[in-house]
Order: sequence, then structure tokens, then C-alpha cells
Amino acid sequence: MDLSRLFGRVALVSSFADYKVEVVTSFPDLRVQRVSAFPDGPGKWEIVDSFPDFRVEIVDAFADFKIAWVEDFPGLP
Repeated sequence: MDLSRLFGRVALVSSFADYKVEVVTSFPDLRVQRVSAFPDGPGKWEIVDSFPDFRVEIVDAFADFKIAWVEDFPGLP
């Protein structure tokens, strides 16, 4: 899975997700910045309710990959 291609409009769902992610504070697979517009780079996610590019479910275990919420420098660590 190429995590550098995960950016855009994202819906947080509780079922039928495209990806299951675990939120961590250290050693993430992807650093994610929440943006309100122009989610045009790796790790930039605009959280939306409708018409998402992909859907994400936040889980505690058995995740597809791990993310860390960041304010600056999103993307691969």
C-alpha cells in the first residue's frame, strides 16, 4: 500500500471503511494533518460527511496502518 497517495476528502465511519487506522503518538506509518481546504498532498485530510475520496474507521487493534495527527509536516515520517 502506497501511503503517500492517501490524501483528499475523508469520511470517518464506523463500518464499511476502505481503511482501518489506529491513532498513535509515536512511530506512525503516516503523519496526518486535518485541513479545511486543498487536501492536495500526502497526509492532508479534509474530514467530510459526504462525497469522500475514501472512508476511514478508527480502530484500537488490527489496523491496516497507523497514523498520528499533526499540525505541521504531514506525510511519511
